[in-house]
Amino acid sequence: MKVLGNELRHAPKSLLVELRRNIGYIFQAHNLLNSLTARQNVQMSMELHNGLSESDRREKACAMLASVGLGEFVNYYPNELSVGQKQRVAIARALVSEPKIILADEPTASLDKKSGRDVVDIMQSLAKKQGSSVVMVTHDNRILDVADRLLRMEDGKLSTMDLAAV
Repeated sequence: MKVLGNELRHAPKSLLVELRRNIGYIFQAHNLLNSLTARQNVQMSMELHNGLSESDRREKACAMLASVGLGEFVNYYPNELSVGQKQRVAIARALVSEPKIILADEPTASLDKKSGRDVVDIMQSLAKKQGSSVVMVTHDNRILDVADRLLRMEDGKLSTMDLAAV
């Protein structure tokens, strides 16, 4: 299997680490560290990237949080944020390093309709701005209209879905 043009089978660990630097993850449960502020949670994802100073990481984390509408929440801890705000922090964490691929696992699962739409719109806008591709797994039919391509998995088989039917 190839990812970003690189064969994964028998790939050396150094290549796998380099590929990991080009993939952002958004989990169904935001997976924020409760002992870290929103900024620290976002900043932590840049630790894999060499060449960035602590102040550069801090600045990029704050800028990304502002871009997801959380500029005034940079010093808040996860327990002080709503579920939707936590998911926005998770999006900021995934996108701050400008990865080529973003893998999103049910990013709207615990959100109401409006919050879910807001989260997906933010993710789509920032990904396009950065030139990132988003691969999203979802059961939420309310957000399918933002996709450029839909695949359906049933009984372990993938099939293409018609975007016009959404």
